[in-house]
Amino acid sequence: MEDGPYQFRPATAHDMPLLAGWQRQPHVARWWEASEYEANDLEPDPRVSLWIVELDGRPFGFMQDYDVHGWGADHHFAYLPQGSRGIDQYIGEPDMIGKGHGPKFMRQRIETLFGAGVPVIGTDPHPDNARAIKVYSGLGFVQTSGPTETPWGRVVRMELKNPGAAT
Repeated sequence: MEDGPYQFRPATAHDMPLLAGWQRQPHVARWWEASEYEANDLEPDPRVSLWIVELDGRPFGFMQDYDVHGWGADHHFAYLPQGSRGIDQYIGEPDMIGKGHGPKFMRQRIETLFGAGVPVIGTDPHPDNARAIKVYSGLGFVQTSGPTETPWGRVVRMELKNPGAAT
C-alpha cells in the first residue's frame, strides 16, 4: 500500500477507454506514443506494473514501473543493477496539470519502490521535454546520457539511486 495522498490501482481492461482518451489529449500525445490499448496489453505481466493514479477517488494519471532487465540486454537501462526499475508516467486530466501533482505522486511511488529495495530507478524523457527533465531533476534524478536513440524513441537517460541501498 502506498503511504500518501495518491492511490495507485492496477490498470485493467476496464480502463482502456480512459487511457485512450488521455492519450488523445495534446499534452500527452506530444510525448507519449498514442496507441489504442487491447485487452491483452493490460493483462498482468511480471516485468511491468501499470497503474492508474487517483486522488480522492478521481483517476487523473497513468504510471508504469518496469524491470529494466525484463526486456533483454539491448534495453538502454540493462547496465543498472539487478532489481532496478524504470518509470514512465503522465497526467491525463488537463485540469490537474501545473498544480504539483506530478512530482508529488512520483515521489510517493519512488519512496514505495525504494522501500521495497529497488537500488536504482531509471527514466527516459525525450530530450526536448524540458518540463519532464526539470521535474525529474527536482526529484533528484541525474542525467546520465545525452540524446540517445532507442527502440522506444529518442531519450535522455536519468537515474535516481536509492540512498538506503548498498553500493
